[in-house]
Amino acid sequence: MENRNAYFKPLIKDGMLFLDFFPAEEGGKALDAKEVVSYLTGEGYHEYDTRALNQAVSSMVPEQVFVGRSKTDVIPEKAIVSLSLDAMLIRCKFYPASDGGRAVTLGDIQDELAHKKVVYGVDENMLNRLMGYREYCTEYLIGKGTPPALGRDAKIEYYFSTSKSLKPKHNEDGSVNYHDLNVISKVEEGQLIAKLIPAVPGKAGRDVLGCELKPREVKDLKLSFANNIRVSEDGTELYSEVTGHASLVQGKVFVSSVYEVPADVDNSVGDINYPGNVSIKGNVKSGFMIYAEGDIMVGGVVEGAKLYAGGQIIVQHGIHGMGKGVLSAKGNVIAKFIEGATVKSGGYVETESIIQSNVSANTEINVSGGKGFIRGGSVRASNKISARIIGSEMGTGTIVEVGVEPEKMEHYQQLQEQAKEIGKKIEVIRPILINYSEKLKAGVKLPPDKTHFMKTQVMALKTLQGQLAPINEEINSMRMSFMSAVKAKIEVQGIIYAGVTIKISELSLTTKNERQYCQFFKGDGEIKVANL
Repeated sequence: MENRNAYFKPLIKDGMLFLDFFPAEEGGKALDAKEVVSYLTGEGYHEYDTRALNQAVSSMVPEQVFVGRSKTDVIPEKAIVSLSLDAMLIRCKFYPASDGGRAVTLGDIQDELAHKKVVYGVDENMLNRLMGYREYCTEYLIGKGTPPALGRDAKIEYYFSTSKSLKPKHNEDGSVNYHDLNVISKVEEGQLIAKLIPAVPGKAGRDVLGCELKPREVKDLKLSFANNIRVSEDGTELYSEVTGHASLVQGKVFVSSVYEVPADVDNSVGDINYPGNVSIKGNVKSGFMIYAEGDIMVGGVVEGAKLYAGGQIIVQHGIHGMGKGVLSAKGNVIAKFIEGATVKSGGYVETESIIQSNVSANTEINVSGGKGFIRGGSVRASNKISARIIGSEMGTGTIVEVGVEPEKMEHYQQLQEQAKEIGKKIEVIRPILINYSEKLKAGVKLPPDKTHFMKTQVMALKTLQGQLAPINEEINSMRMSFMSAVKAKIEVQGIIYAGVTIKISELSLTTKNERQYCQFFKGDGEIKVANL
């Protein structure tokens, strides 16, 4: 028969025990000598010609091996039942009887299952089929537990743009169109703006010993929102009560009819603190502060003022910071120019020039429109910095930096150490369980104390694996982000002058000569430069 595994059969002649070996048919599995040894040990035979046995196991033709004087007149058919380490699978393997030996019955297997305390998941149909026909030295799956059913985490669908990567439009000459920015999400009165899809809990499973296997806990969410929003009766939908602008700030939905200042922010207006969007038609004079939980839009110039936004900051005519101006946004920052200011963006920065300023962005900084120069100060972004001109002929001290944040790398290394320590503990337990498992398969009956010890080791293994899984998940996630950091680059679309400090991750260099139309990136452990 095709695909039949190799097997052996006991033969008793004149009081002597022999083993007849039969090679595998096409596609079948070969015998393992350890399996034969385990069988003989279980029958009480310890002395035999090991070399002859190994030769018979590896032979491609039928062989016969003398074992020794037989301890019985006949040897009954044998069935060995084993459980997987996690008690989720039941397997059975049959060994043939000598001539005249008793066959295994359904009751024999049921008794063995009861002895192993199996109470769930037995495949009765498979057992009945095996009573009619079975092959020897072949493992059959005769039962399995029910794994826990995974639930579904809650999620929230938003019906307005929550992306931090929306870019402003550019004119044909490459400059930014500050009159048609189109980076604010407008909503109408009565519009559905968010919907909660509740979590679906998982279902518990059971192993073959009847132990309950709890599913992982699903993550629940709730809708978080501010003023000008109506919530549905079942609490799963949010509707705007006004026509205005919607934004998502740290998981909270804001809708506001914009707080407008028709002229300048000066002594006649004072500082502004508003739980929504703020629109300034004129300028923001030096010394004033604007705090908005949403977006801040300035139609004129920001002088030495401080602007803080939970969303984006848009300054159509740029910032003259005078060394004390600040633009700090959890979203993007868009300004025609940045001079003498500190700018921090949770998204990208888009501008036509940066002069003697400290500018940082969580994603990228684009200074390609207009004159497109970076001159003096420090400019940092995680992914990319792009500019027409960097530095100056006068050698003005300028630093441009891209790559992975040091804090993120330190956390990554800590996670790797944790995973390594847990891995060491798992490697201590695993061979212990494999050894016990082999003894069980060989039919060795363990004393109660060793059985209890094995169960505690199985539980310890499951606990360690449960601790390791989320750590590995975070490591893999961070590794993916590092891959993008490896691709971090600085693009020069015109000229970079001598004296500019280039930093990529942990590497640094200072340009010695003027270069044109090039890009800097990390490769082979050093900063490389190539033409665009």
